[in-house]
Amino acid sequence: MNLSEEQMKAYVVALVLDSNPEEAIRVLAAWYKVSVPKLGIGVVEGKTKGVAAIYSQARKEILAARREFLYDPFVMVHEFYHHLRSVSGKHRGTEKQADRFALDFIESYRRAAGGVR
Repeated sequence: MNLSEEQMKAYVVALVLDSNPEEAIRVLAAWYKVSVPKLGIGVVEGKTKGVAAIYSQARKEILAARREFLYDPFVMVHEFYHHLRSVSGKHRGTEKQADRFALDFIESYRRAAGGVR
């Protein structure tokens, strides 16, 4: 698959919206040349109160608090950002940076969809 960065971002969001978060995560991992994190549903004690999902660095897993969060592009891309930062050996990054990363993907999707919200 030969996509531009803009197309890849829109494609990832579309995959999540089409109930295929596993493939979206595989596309992201391939694009950034990192390992594919596992996806799961559950909680990590003391870490998930009031949050949609977390990235467990120890388990290399994105854990959604509830199944429906697996189908939220913002949540999936936001948590992938934490995986990307942790496996790259760089600083893990902040929530604000992860939010910006995810919003950039969503904006690419909106542009590709002709501004549809």
